[in-house]
Amino acid sequence: MGGLQGTMHWSLRSEIERHRRECGYTLSKLGELTGINHGSLSEILNGNPPRAMTIGQLDALAAVFGREPGWLYELYTEECISEGRISRPRLIPYLIRCAEVGRKDCIDEVVPKLLENPKNISTLFLVAEQLYESGKQKESVPFYQAVVDSEKDGHSDQFVMSQYRLFRAALGTNSEENGEAVIRFSPYRNRLPENYQLDALFQLARVCFALQKWKKSEQYADELRFLAETIYIHELDRLKRNKKSELPEVERPLVYYYGMGYLFKGAALEMQGLYVQAKPYVQGYADLGWFELLDEAGHQEVERFRVWAKANLYTLEVLSGNANIIEEYADYLESLPTIEILAGLISIMKSANIYCFCVDKVVERFSSHIASFGQFTDAIGLDRHLQFQYQTAIYEFGKGRIEKGIEETLCCLTLADLMSRYEDTLKCVTLFEEYRQYASTTQVEQYKAIVTGRKKADLIF
Repeated sequence: MGGLQGTMHWSLRSEIERHRRECGYTLSKLGELTGINHGSLSEILNGNPPRAMTIGQLDALAAVFGREPGWLYELYTEECISEGRISRPRLIPYLIRCAEVGRKDCIDEVVPKLLENPKNISTLFLVAEQLYESGKQKESVPFYQAVVDSEKDGHSDQFVMSQYRLFRAALGTNSEENGEAVIRFSPYRNRLPENYQLDALFQLARVCFALQKWKKSEQYADELRFLAETIYIHELDRLKRNKKSELPEVERPLVYYYGMGYLFKGAALEMQGLYVQAKPYVQGYADLGWFELLDEAGHQEVERFRVWAKANLYTLEVLSGNANIIEEYADYLESLPTIEILAGLISIMKSANIYCFCVDKVVERFSSHIASFGQFTDAIGLDRHLQFQYQTAIYEFGKGRIEKGIEETLCCLTLADLMSRYEDTLKCVTLFEEYRQYASTTQVEQYKAIVTGRKKADLIF
């Protein structure tokens, strides 16, 4: 073993030995406390050559010595990479633990060494996948990024999957970041395996809808519907010929993706004011009971789509100017979850503003639900809350309730600022400036704090 390697190899063990002596532990006692077999521990510390230790054993030693997680990780690399040879059984758990305990310095040192040989890209991909699958999306990002930056074959499975994982990990409440994530990932969507492609198209349609990119949301919804239908027809054909199922493993039942293709298409058309064109797509998911291959989860999705379709058909009627159906619509909304009540109230407020309806009784009826809309922290929930606040502000101004209108405008402006929604921010600023002369000193100060960034993401409702 070379001089530097030998020194580092010895340093890891010398540090452990020093702590053992300081604590007054015999090898037998140390083995008892750590759960490491006495013989194995002796070979690890005193063998010639010493036996390699696992990262779990090093963690156990750190815990016994009262040291923080990640103790001596900078010296552990020699257990994984020695004389140009890599031990994947030790390296992969080591990198995963480095990510988990925040030892970015160790990752930054090891990864360039690995990338000296392109074959090791697959090792980084395995590390990323294990982190991602265990729910540690944020921690997986540097490894997926290393794969994307280093893999020369843009069609390789691990390159495309890394692009998809980075897309999913990037999605949050920041609209600008979500939009950039869509741009980076969308060219690779059709290279994914079908099961991931279904999820990818659903996410693309969902995110573009939240970003108010209606045409893009339509496009991805169409692709999603077509892919789900193609898989469905292929699977039915196989079953009729008594062949083994090839239904892909997906996050949701296949009927969910099929229905969502219709739902996002109809919703995007609705948002463009194309209510007549939207209606057939809403009817397309109103009754999916004919869909075969349904398990219990699938039947539950069919029922959810039925509920959504009924609400959205009411929505289209209200937005088309049918005031007579508002009370009936409100009755139905009361049976739905709060997020669906929020969606319904947006339509009611929007129609009230377009057709000069009075919906004060509806607002009062749902006042307790309205007060809870601030609970939503996901992109769709925040987007709907923003839309509701904006429509409510316009409604209050229209009814001559200026102070209340300004309050609603400030709430809407805060949400737009939180989400980095610049177009919506401009709309709110324009609305506030129109009524600024009627604002109280406190309201003007709140407004200044938001637009100057002093009240960034500090919700005032």
